[in-house]
Amino acid sequence: MPPHPPSDRGGANQNPAGVGFWSLVREDLRTHDGKLLEQGFWALAVHRFGNWRMGVRPKLLRAPFSIAYKLAYRFVEWTCGVSLPYTVRVGRRVRLWHHGGMILHADSVGDDVQIRQNTTFGVVRSDHNFELPTIAAGADIGAGACVLGAIRIGERAVIGANAVVLVDVPDDGVAVGVPAKVIKVRHRNPELSDASAVEEAGV
Repeated sequence: MPPHPPSDRGGANQNPAGVGFWSLVREDLRTHDGKLLEQGFWALAVHRFGNWRMGVRPKLLRAPFSIAYKLAYRFVEWTCGVSLPYTVRVGRRVRLWHHGGMILHADSVGDDVQIRQNTTFGVVRSDHNFELPTIAAGADIGAGACVLGAIRIGERAVIGANAVVLVDVPDDGVAVGVPAKVIKVRHRNPELSDASAVEEAGV
């Protein structure tokens, strides 16, 4: 998912191509272990709906769906503590662990990303309100992490709990601390599961 200019955000259905709305919702449910009451699943379902309705033309016909989306979005914010605007491009099989304190205002979030509670994706300061991070496929974000500015978290990168990330993290990199520093770049072992790779990294 390459970065896209601010003017492109939210103007069209940005759900993953080649898969329908209900198929995405079912896949998100499976990703959340089939738990219908999982708050992360709710947030993603509303996000998928918010994008789907952008494909309804003309705009007048879209209006009732937009009202429904805005109400559902606020409901998820208030009850689940997850803020995930439809303008964020979100890939497939993204898992939002636990819930609460999640401000996920990124440029894009790739496939198979793991995100935990009290995570913030967003701008580094208010006068740079379009400079949002890109979270590449397979990244694993620890609880309480802040990922700020127009930076890229690489594929399969691991961000430690409570890290404040202000610089790019390479593919397979491990970043910890405040401000976060890349302490190692893991060498992939195809025999390890993703969970084992994270444990091996010591984060």
